[in-house]
Amino acid sequence: MKFLKKNLYSYISKKFMDGCTNYNSLEVRKSCRSKEQARDTFAANDIPHAKGEIFLNPLTAHKFAKEHGFPLVIKPNVGGFSRGSYFPIKNFKELWKAIFLAKIWWPTSVVEQYLEGKNYRVLVANGKVVSVIERFAPFVKGNGQNTISELIDEENEIRRKMGLFGCMSPLQKSTQTTDFLARSNYDLNSIPAENEHVKLFHRIALAPGGVVEAISQKEVAADNLVLMEKTIKAFGANILGIDVILEKGIDVSHKDQKCILLEVNSRPYVKMHDYPRYGEKDDLTAVFAELEQLEIQGADVF
Repeated sequence: MKFLKKNLYSYISKKFMDGCTNYNSLEVRKSCRSKEQARDTFAANDIPHAKGEIFLNPLTAHKFAKEHGFPLVIKPNVGGFSRGSYFPIKNFKELWKAIFLAKIWWPTSVVEQYLEGKNYRVLVANGKVVSVIERFAPFVKGNGQNTISELIDEENEIRRKMGLFGCMSPLQKSTQTTDFLARSNYDLNSIPAENEHVKLFHRIALAPGGVVEAISQKEVAADNLVLMEKTIKAFGANILGIDVILEKGIDVSHKDQKCILLEVNSRPYVKMHDYPRYGEKDDLTAVFAELEQLEIQGADVF
């Protein structure tokens, strides 16, 4: 059985986790893997997080929505890369659709409150914050002259020249994009106004063409750095990718705004920290040199 687990984990790592680190013990990875376990750790350590419930029966999520209202997020209880995650969910029709789609990825699911704000991935290693990026859903910026289709082509050419396609995906002109644009009375031939920000899809993820901006730690409020370092200590981890939403931004103390930690990633996708569309990437060479010296218990077992 142990041999089978090792081979299965090796396959999963190669197939789905290219660009992810593996510097945490099996015990730590287990504590982060389940959204329920992570939420329990957040609560025990007074770390701000969203109210939520784990459910098998979809009626549980429906009841949660009636009690807490929208927007909400539905995601698999075990997962990563935003696979099977749906947000922001703004009504019961979207809720029921998301419930059944999420179960394709895992039988038990999570329903949580969703905060409209700025979305960040904070990389914490060796007890310290080492890199911060802000994440954006795919978008184009209007100039008052070009169509959305032309703006997509221009942005994709910029990404190609920057060498970003080793990590993120090009913007799309798919049915997914046109359907999303139609909700705002746009199509690919629409001409956005000067500096108008036009979202092409709701998901803040790299696969549909989302981008990242590197944020200097000098711009991060001191209280927020302390919170992230408190979080890695609570999980006893060597490295974590912490997903956090802040209503006003990471330059404002979490004590002075709404803030929720969404989840912690024990095998964070660090590759995206090397491919910012905006800002200067952090040099993490020394960080990983130190992590490489560690002996990791159960590193090859899921």
